[in-house]
Amino acid sequence: MSGVMNFKKCGSVLVTGASRGLGLQIVESLASGAFSPGKIIATARNPGGAQELQMLADKHPNVHIITMDVVSQSSIEKAVEEVDHLVHEEGLACLINNAGVNVVANLDTVNAEKMIENFHVNSVSPLMITKAFLPLLKRAASRGEPGSTGRMGIHKAAVINMSSLLGSVELNWGDRANTFKWYPYRTSKSALNMVTRCLAIDLEPDGILCMALHPGWVRTDMGGPQAPLSPEESVSSILSVIGGLKETDHGSFLHYTGEPLPW
Repeated sequence: MSGVMNFKKCGSVLVTGASRGLGLQIVESLASGAFSPGKIIATARNPGGAQELQMLADKHPNVHIITMDVVSQSSIEKAVEEVDHLVHEEGLACLINNAGVNVVANLDTVNAEKMIENFHVNSVSPLMITKAFLPLLKRAASRGEPGSTGRMGIHKAAVINMSSLLGSVELNWGDRANTFKWYPYRTSKSALNMVTRCLAIDLEPDGILCMALHPGWVRTDMGGPQAPLSPEESVSSILSVIGGLKETDHGSFLHYTGEPLPW
């Protein structure tokens, strides 16, 4: 998994939803690995209650914690100002839109409020966050790595949207469809996939890579204890995939193993 070493060439990585689960594990793996990027910016809605994240920041000087509520536009804009002061002229090299929720509801229990709640966090927020941080992403992309003109990847600028295999329309049939009848979650991740493709089209002229990534079914608060993957196993693979992304992966939807997933 040599791709992960490319994070050493990455000036800054921002991870949303970093107080627990996958987000926390991403921050920990980046901070403690031999491939640690220059700055790791971890956002959380309530940093004061995120003890494990605070411990990481105390231990690793390149971990910076910033308050951001992903469903609050004013909070997002304030976070952009704080990140701008951290990254200066280098800009933001890698944005990982990880924050998400699973509002479980089948046909009997689903209602408009549950749909809108899941859409706001999982589909709308990544778009609004990316839009708000776009000036910093453009700044990083314009600088890039010496000698890397025309190439895409985290050495320049990238947006990674944490999606889900359950958002695949093509795969929502048979056993998977009968096991996970989650209207809000599934449709919000499908919408996130379309957001990713739309962003990929708009960000391409600036050389900013954008893609969607399925982290696997992971044993977190959201994934549950029956999930087959530990957070460490998932993050080890996804960081390798993210680190190895290139221009041919722009606009793609990938499994945590790096294999393409059907939309």
